[in-house]
Amino acid sequence: MTLVLESIEKRVDGDLHIAELSLALQPGAVNVLLGPTGAGKTSLMRLMAGLDRPTGGRISVGGRDVTGVGVRQRSVAMVYQQFVNYPSFTVYENVASPLRLAGTLSAAEIDRKVRETAAMMHIDGLLDRLPGQLSGGQQQRTAIARALIKQADLLLLDEPLVNLDYKLREELRAEMGEIFKRRDATVVYATTEPLEALMLGGSTAVLDEGRLLQFDPTLAVYHHPASVRVAAIFSDPPMNLIPARIEGGTARLVDGPVLPLAEHMRALPAGEVGLPATVELAEISGSETFLHVRHHSLVVVAQVAGVHGVELGRTVTLALDPRRLFVFDGTGRLAAAPRRETEMARGGS
Repeated sequence: MTLVLESIEKRVDGDLHIAELSLALQPGAVNVLLGPTGAGKTSLMRLMAGLDRPTGGRISVGGRDVTGVGVRQRSVAMVYQQFVNYPSFTVYENVASPLRLAGTLSAAEIDRKVRETAAMMHIDGLLDRLPGQLSGGQQQRTAIARALIKQADLLLLDEPLVNLDYKLREELRAEMGEIFKRRDATVVYATTEPLEALMLGGSTAVLDEGRLLQFDPTLAVYHHPASVRVAAIFSDPPMNLIPARIEGGTARLVDGPVLPLAEHMRALPAGEVGLPATVELAEISGSETFLHVRHHSLVVVAQVAGVHGVELGRTVTLALDPRRLFVFDGTGRLAAAPRRETEMARGGS
């Protein structure tokens, strides 16, 4: 069933947590809430779940107004950052608990569903253990399995991988998308990490300070961020922003070179825009190296494939491809975006 939020507002002791937010989420789809800590992701999820009530606006599910309906009267399951399991229950009983509470299935049917879900989450060999005997990743897999087995119409996951180590995060990230594809529920997944949003696909709502900045298919948000702020949130490392002026068929960077206008920039009027370009630190991250470089007053980060030991103070040359530059106007709104590589290939450019 479609979940619709209309002009939702949430205030706590006079402080604004969610500001006039409208959103329509379709069933059978993954919806990512992307934003920094304090953006309002958890506050919004609690409103969706019925754990909190909005101070303004309306929430409906399948056309039914549920604004004042509590969580117990809604078909919802939620997974939190922390590993929330019953410490005295075995893994089997933790996963089975929503079905036992509902009281609508036979013991044989519960057993079948528990074992199917446990196998899907790779914890079928741990069913007799207590949560205290599990690793952090195994505990979170148990919590996710308990949420999945409930077969709720709305599945909420609030940064479920944030407390896991890097290897476990990568492992579960890869599995989540496939698991969600098998469900008819409306899935809402909150994260601070752009990579998670890209891996999950679906649609992404970019939040900042309780406000919705953009909601579109995830790749559309990535390739066409609606504003400088969206681009900053949806890029890691952060997008380089350099003041420039379009004049005479070129983009003149402040303290930098003059660039010819690429095709997607040629229709822009003369005026102030925002673009990327600079060297002072070599930062190795996995199989990539981020070069922090300087050109006069410009400081930018260059992403280079492979692991490179670059001597500090060394002079390097950065190649700026105008076809890959985003352009933002003086208000911070997107003015022009690069053509995607598939489009460039079709156009022969």
